[in-house]
Amino acid sequence: MSTTAGSTSRVWFITGASRGLGRAFAEAALTAGDRTVVAARTTTALNELASAHPGRVLPLTLDVTDRDAVFAAVAEAVGHFGRLDIVVNNAGMLPMGMVEEFTEAEARAQLDVNFFGALWVSQAVMPVLREQRSGHLVQVSSIAALGGFPSTGIYSASKFALEGLSEALALEAAGFGVKVSIIQPGGYWTDLYTAMRSTSHLKAYAPLREELARQFAEGSVDSDPKLAAAALLQLVDSDEPPLRLLLGSMVYDLAFDIARTRADTWAAWEHVSRAAEQAITGPA
Repeated sequence: MSTTAGSTSRVWFITGASRGLGRAFAEAALTAGDRTVVAARTTTALNELASAHPGRVLPLTLDVTDRDAVFAAVAEAVGHFGRLDIVVNNAGMLPMGMVEEFTEAEARAQLDVNFFGALWVSQAVMPVLREQRSGHLVQVSSIAALGGFPSTGIYSASKFALEGLSEALALEAAGFGVKVSIIQPGGYWTDLYTAMRSTSHLKAYAPLREELARQFAEGSVDSDPKLAAAALLQLVDSDEPPLRLLLGSMVYDLAFDIARTRADTWAAWEHVSRAAEQAITGPA
């Protein structure tokens, strides 16, 4: 779907838009001629976008963990542009640490942003999209949602939760003409890595950390965020977008490796699985 600037262009709502993938998504949308609501905790970088694209950018200061603030931001966006067409739940954080090392506050902070923040945005935009009987909600997940990996367990938990939520929401929204997609990016050169937090380290995990560092140094593949933005444009331009879209060769290959391993395990234990089910008469 090709658009030009003006009343016929699409309206995007992007969280975490001040940097990284979110900033690349916003720039791609504007290059396509669309209008964009860009939301982030700080709007300094977003104001630059607004100045560069007069009348087509609405920068909003937003902490997605504040549910009331999210609903207010969505209302302001709709009041400003009149509608929403593409919503990108991109705001997120990446804390690193072994599961045992996380404090309660650290674990809750992770879920507050990556899961509950996305939930609040989804709840706030659904009434708008339902009434329009159109729109596309894109949930930015991660390679970490394909499986749990050492040092990213809580991050994976937040993304697994987001994907379970999004699968259900996709089925609930379909009857209203609203589409839901999950994108699963691999590595991109953003400041997610440099800004990520780390738990206090337990000495017991030092050997594992050394091995993980070696693997990362030898096998990490990180790309320009503009490539992810180009893929996102193809996704939202599609008349029949998929529920899930893998971004990157590494994550693509890993997804199939994990799926094959799971299928092999299920098959090997089929006799136990089937023996665990047998119809009986219900209790009186």
